[in-house]
Amino acid sequence: MFNRVVLLGNLTRDCELRYLPSGGAVCTTGIATNRKFKKQDGSAGEEVCFIDITFFGRTAEIANQYLGRGKKVLVEGRLKLDQWTDQTGAKRSKHSITVETLQMIDARGQGDDHTGGYDAPMVANTSGTKSSYQKPSTPEFSGHDIPDIDINDDEIPF
Repeated sequence: MFNRVVLLGNLTRDCELRYLPSGGAVCTTGIATNRKFKKQDGSAGEEVCFIDITFFGRTAEIANQYLGRGKKVLVEGRLKLDQWTDQTGAKRSKHSITVETLQMIDARGQGDDHTGGYDAPMVANTSGTKSSYQKPSTPEFSGHDIPDIDINDDEIPF
C-alpha cells in the first residue's frame, strides 16, 4: 500500500515541543490549506482545510526553533487516523499527518520575526531511522564568476 501526503500551507499555531521518555523529540502544530474555485453562479468560493501535523526527532527540534504561527511550509508525510474515547465515553477520531520531510517556504523578513526568520527554502528530512537537516545549495555568481564554456558553434543543436 502507498500512503503519501504533500501539503503546502500556513501554520495555524505555534509549535509545541515535547520529549518522549526515550529522549526523542515530538513537535505538534497545525497547517491550513485552501482551495479557491468558481461556483456555478460565477462567484468565487474558497475551501479551507485544517490538519494537525506531527514532527519527530531532529525535524521536531528544527520546526520548534524556526517555525511559528503563520509561517508557510511544505510538508510531506503519511496520513494517520487518530482514535480515542473522550471524557463522556464517546468514540472520537481525526486524521493527522506524520511529517517526514519539511520545507520552509517563507523568506527572512516576511511576517513577524518572533521565530528568528530563515533564508528560504530550508529542508529537514526524517525519512528512515536517521534524521538529517540541510539547506539546499544554490549557485551564487557575481558577474565575474560565470565560467567560460569551451563549445564550438557546430555543437549547438539550434
